[in-house]
Amino acid sequence: MTRCSRSRQARPGEAADRLAIRELIDACARCADRRDARGQMALFTEDTRFLVFMDATAAEPTQELHGRESLGPVFDNLNTYRATTHFNGQSTVSLDGDRPSGETCSIAHHVSYGSDDERTIMLASIRYLDQFAKQDGAWFFAERRLLVDWTETRPCHP
Repeated sequence: MTRCSRSRQARPGEAADRLAIRELIDACARCADRRDARGQMALFTEDTRFLVFMDATAAEPTQELHGRESLGPVFDNLNTYRATTHFNGQSTVSLDGDRPSGETCSIAHHVSYGSDDERTIMLASIRYLDQFAKQDGAWFFAERRLLVDWTETRPCHP
């Protein structure tokens, strides 16, 4: 989704939906950084799709998961890092049509220690392409595409 034009008149309730969706996006990052895989999984619909593109230009995903329960091992994988910080930047949300969608840009910081106890940081520029679903008054991720635009790994000194 690309929308670089001015904003338009919002319909009643739209501001509340946009805020709830932004809170959903931020909750996902917070759960990741707090290693709360179960909490993170609960933000997705039962029949969710999660696609990972380690190269954002690739036509096919590196990994494709179906269903909320399939997300556990992916989210638990963050435990291999000493610390992470997912900083969400700009986002756009389209509430038009039957499937609301959005794009969020994020810089993810991953701190780890090597076998020589050398501390490194891996930065990843990530774009999330999301489809949302509202169920029982709450917003969830119905589909999330994680696209890695670039990464950088370097020594990290405290």
